[in-house]
Amino acid sequence: MDGMLDPHDRRLAEAWETLKAHYDNGDSLKPESNRLAFADPEFLLRRETRGLRMQMEMLKPDLAQIARGIEHTVVVFGSARFRSEEESHRALILARASGDAQQIAKAEVLVRNARYYEQSRALAHTITKFSEHQAADQKLFICTGGGPGIMEAANRGAQEAGGISVGLNIALPHEQNPNPHITPDLSFKFHYFALRKMHFMMRAKALVAFPGGFGTLDELFETLTLVQCKKAKPVPIVLFGSDYWKRLLHLDVLVDEGVISEEDLDLFTYVDSVDDAWRFIRAFYEL
Repeated sequence: MDGMLDPHDRRLAEAWETLKAHYDNGDSLKPESNRLAFADPEFLLRRETRGLRMQMEMLKPDLAQIARGIEHTVVVFGSARFRSEEESHRALILARASGDAQQIAKAEVLVRNARYYEQSRALAHTITKFSEHQAADQKLFICTGGGPGIMEAANRGAQEAGGISVGLNIALPHEQNPNPHITPDLSFKFHYFALRKMHFMMRAKALVAFPGGFGTLDELFETLTLVQCKKAKPVPIVLFGSDYWKRLLHLDVLVDEGVISEEDLDLFTYVDSVDDAWRFIRAFYEL
């Protein structure tokens, strides 16, 4: 006996069939004392079992990545709203045909930012190709937040290079579906932002932040804080698109006001090309 539970055990199937039947009927799931505890959704969703849920969110992606030999990742963040050049130009054509000035203006911004989608895609392709012939302990795998936009582009670039990549998605009120380019058995969904962030950092060997919104800023400053406070090992932090980032962030103010040290500004670098981003990461590790 290896202690493994038979996934075909009828008792498990019955538990999930009951859950689905209640959901389909719009009924709330009633506690069932005779149901196996680990196959009892009502029990697992109690406040008191939150620790168990957090532990499972910790273990599931970790074990799956270990099984695929993923130890080192390059984490790519950026706007979920950017689109490929092809899709952006198509949207602009439709907007112009509508004659709606507001829609045209939005489409023109989409076209302007499409270059970031293509650069994310190209960078992921480059990193994945590099790793193709590396020893296991030197391979770098692309990891994203699993959504559309810049994240989709990075997963797509890895897929087009013939490699595998990770997507760490999050359950949101407005459902965010994983993009279709994530390796299927490496597409994970989280309930807890904290556990998702932990997984980003557990294997991260570099962070590349493309232009993005609140979510991108959240992940960027989380990483900067962990490295600054030495809660995480130093990693190359790349801000891709210097014009965007320098317009958005005036971090010299923090030095002027004495709330960070001047050397803290060395925790990251600005780049404007795939070659410069990859060169910075490689130089950091002398690859």
